[in-house]
Amino acid sequence: MDISAFAALEDLSQLAVGFANGSVTVIRGDLIHDRGAKQRTVFESQEPVTGVEFRVGPTTTLYLATTGRILTLTISGRGQGQPAHALEDSGCGVGCMTVDKSNGDIVVVRDDAIYYYGENGRGPCFAFEGPKKLVSVYKDYVALVSPPKATSPSKANAVRRFGAPEADEYYNTSTFTLLDTDLKFVAHSEALITQVKTLFIEWGDLFLLTLDGKLYRYREKSLKQKLEMLYQRNLYVLAINLAQKAGVDTAQQNVIFRKYGDYLYQKGDYDTAMQQYLRAIDNTEPSQIIRKFLDTQRIHNLIEYLEELHEHRKNTADHTTLLLNCYAKLKDIDKLEKFIKAPGEPNFDIDTAINMCRQGGYFEQAAYLATKHGESELVVDILIEDSKTYAAALAYIWRLDASAAYPNFMRYARVLLEHCPKETTQVFIDYYSGQYHPKKDVPVQNNLSPQSGAVSAVQNLASYLPYVNTVSIASPGSAGNQKAAISEAQLAEANAAQPSPEYEVPRPRTAFSSFVDHPDEFIVFLEACLKEEHLGEADKIDLYTTLFEMYLDKANDKKIAEREQWEAKAKELIEGKDIPIDTSNVLLLSHLSNFRDGTILVREQQGLRFDIFRSYTSANDTVGAIKALRKYGPEEPQLYPAALAYFTSSPRILEEAGAELDAVLKKIDDDHLMAPLQVIQTLSTNAVATMGMVKKYLSDTIERERAEISYNRRLIDSYRTETEAKRKEIDELGTKPAVFNPKRCSTCGGNLDLPTVHFMCKHSFHQRCLNHVDGHAECPICAPQNSTIRAMRKAQEETADRHDMFQDALQRSQDRFGTISEFFGRGVMSVPTKD
Repeated sequence: MDISAFAALEDLSQLAVGFANGSVTVIRGDLIHDRGAKQRTVFESQEPVTGVEFRVGPTTTLYLATTGRILTLTISGRGQGQPAHALEDSGCGVGCMTVDKSNGDIVVVRDDAIYYYGENGRGPCFAFEGPKKLVSVYKDYVALVSPPKATSPSKANAVRRFGAPEADEYYNTSTFTLLDTDLKFVAHSEALITQVKTLFIEWGDLFLLTLDGKLYRYREKSLKQKLEMLYQRNLYVLAINLAQKAGVDTAQQNVIFRKYGDYLYQKGDYDTAMQQYLRAIDNTEPSQIIRKFLDTQRIHNLIEYLEELHEHRKNTADHTTLLLNCYAKLKDIDKLEKFIKAPGEPNFDIDTAINMCRQGGYFEQAAYLATKHGESELVVDILIEDSKTYAAALAYIWRLDASAAYPNFMRYARVLLEHCPKETTQVFIDYYSGQYHPKKDVPVQNNLSPQSGAVSAVQNLASYLPYVNTVSIASPGSAGNQKAAISEAQLAEANAAQPSPEYEVPRPRTAFSSFVDHPDEFIVFLEACLKEEHLGEADKIDLYTTLFEMYLDKANDKKIAEREQWEAKAKELIEGKDIPIDTSNVLLLSHLSNFRDGTILVREQQGLRFDIFRSYTSANDTVGAIKALRKYGPEEPQLYPAALAYFTSSPRILEEAGAELDAVLKKIDDDHLMAPLQVIQTLSTNAVATMGMVKKYLSDTIERERAEISYNRRLIDSYRTETEAKRKEIDELGTKPAVFNPKRCSTCGGNLDLPTVHFMCKHSFHQRCLNHVDGHAECPICAPQNSTIRAMRKAQEETADRHDMFQDALQRSQDRFGTISEFFGRGVMSVPTKD
């Protein structure tokens, strides 16, 4: 019997021999040491056996091939003794069956394809048409030997299928081919002049023995050499698959991707080239790729690459700038928003993205980025400088905590006061009164249209302020929004319930400069600050002084009709008690604003009534002068002489004074404020007053003077007569005897009897009615009067040297000549006598 197939286990414990008569014999035993063996025919058929192979596992399975079938037979383990099981009703030729030792699969080649068989039956197959004589598995390759044959269309198609070059058809030769069935390519193809006898593997190489005794040795090239060969043939897909199968690192694979991308770019297949560049993005210099796609027609590919750079966090600020510029050029807002609103940590430079959005006019997106990353000052700057949405900016500021809100609304205070005066003023009041707390929801008025074509950030506040719980903003055409909008009253109540955070309240004067050109709001702010308790003294001075100045400024505004109202407020402010305004400031501000009531009030408080009157006269305000004279004249008599001089200073003033001149003259005359001669001199200074105006005053004065002279003369005569009588009486007492003839006692009224005591004053007493009688006895009836006279005389003598009293009385006296006469009578000017 001819042996047609043979197989052995590696340890030679079992051998399988197939025969041309269709039988298969299995030999078991220790064949290496020749300790005996047993053989048994395990299979018989009518077809010749063309191949046998072992598959070792939990059970040992013998694969059998005949010319018409492929079968399996379990020869040890579970299932042993069962008949052969047919896998397929197609067999193979002799030498066309082998085993892949790397995985135990059986490889069968037929004229149409290469078939694999595993534990569960037939596996994958790979088409490769043409007659086949031998097959062997070398590493990852299937080695095939094809017998000599004529040129046929089927062979040409098979070669083209695997990408192999066409063999030389001019010779009738055997063909040796190495196939990589996994990657589906021909690794090697060679035409041999002589036919091949066998294939075997030894020392890691593949050997081929021909019939003429020649032995060919085939060694696998290194991976680098393989790749270089594939590069030369532009087989980059194959090179990629080969590298991946070989398990090369990612960096080496990226080199292949990049080469493949360059090849596709040169061919003009930009989309596919970009896909390869994206796969190699981790080990590629981005600038090399970006330069290739800067053309406008390839901007979509450039965007795709830049997005992938950001996804892999390999981008720089320039890459972010370029990507945002591309979005802006295409006006692709959806992609722009998707880029900046991607979840997680941003994979780009925030400052660069914000700047580019602002430059491109995408202010909402810029505000969103700045808000998301806590750049509150930048958010406000975008809303005010770019979007011109001042209400939205103020609403955002009002949501910040105290430390962040203060620098923002101070920086843009004038702009916000210009466009949102009421709300901005309230922010100032809340902050400087210590009542500021961030608003949870602030309704924004939507009647502000953005300028320069900017998108309305007010109506889209919720879309780009991600960390703010905004309310619905009602629009005129949306009833649903109107219902959802929160009322201001509810909002105020909700915010009032929040406790005010603790922060250091700045001094009010730091806010003054913010209200330049906004006097009405400034006044509201100042008045609100003055209502607060616990203000420092310096702050009170600043607030009161500034508020007084603002009242005067509003009163002097030519556009304001309520001048008297503002002046009344200013006057009421400085009339209050404990108002800490410096007098000099009030005088200065009143003078600069021509606010006479302020000047008057200050001088009035300081007792400078004459200065008040003089301020009217210097302004030629006759009516005001008359009012001041009537108000302060009783307390300041010297105003009347000044009024007399003023009234007669010019014909116009004299005409304005009218009958007041007579009243002044009467007051001067009644209170003896001026001598008639002084009055005449005053009236004659300017030659304004006529004789007819002062005729009555002169006539009354003359009559009074005459009556006074007549009275004084009579009084002098009486004094002289009385003096002469007293002197005569004194003289008689000293020279003539006195006669006493009273009959009754001046004390008890009884009849006088001895002893009797008579006094020179003509009073007589019983001696018993007197307390004592000696040389110093004094009339008890005249004693009190005499004591008074002696006391007066003594006082005059004691005060004779008190010249300061004399000068003081002279300064206070309205009749100085009378005062001098009085003190002359007291002996002030007498020559002291020696005792």
